[in-house]
Amino acid sequence: MAVPNFNIVLALIGGALLALMIKLNSALAFFTSPVAASWTAHLVGTIIALLLMAIVSKTIQPKAVNINQSVTNVSAPLWSYLGGIPGALVVMLAAVTVNSELGLAGTLVLGLLGQVCFGLTCDYFGLFGVMKKELKRDQLFTILPILAGSFLIIFFRGTV
Repeated sequence: MAVPNFNIVLALIGGALLALMIKLNSALAFFTSPVAASWTAHLVGTIIALLLMAIVSKTIQPKAVNINQSVTNVSAPLWSYLGGIPGALVVMLAAVTVNSELGLAGTLVLGLLGQVCFGLTCDYFGLFGVMKKELKRDQLFTILPILAGSFLIIFFRGTV
C-alpha cells in the first residue's frame, strides 16, 4: 500500500479542523450571537497566528520569482489580503446554519458543494490568478454524488 501524499493528509486535517471550527463557533453563537462568536473566533485566531508567526518567522523566506534570468521579489496582489472577509462571513453563516434544522452535517455537505462549484468556476474562468482549465464532463459528474449525498443527509436524516 502506497503512502499517501503529505498534501492529501494536510488537506484532510484541514477539513476536519474546519468542521471542528464550525461546531465550536456555532456552540458559542448559540449562547451569544453569530457576530460575537465570529469576533471571538477571529480574536483567538489572530493571537494564535501571531504566536505561530513569531515561532516560524526565522525559517520562512519570501518567495522569489525568476524573470528573464534575474531574481525579483514579487508582492502579493492586493485582493489576496481580503481573505478575512469571506472567513468572517463563513464563521457567522456556519454558526447560524449549524444551529438550524440543517445541523452540522447539512452545513458541511452544502459548504462542500459550494466549495467544489466555486473551485470549478475559478478554474474555468481563471479567477484570482488560477490557471484557466477547461471543464470536463467527469468534473461535472463529481458534483452529482455530492448533490445526492447532500440531499440524503438533509432530507432523510436518520430515516433511511
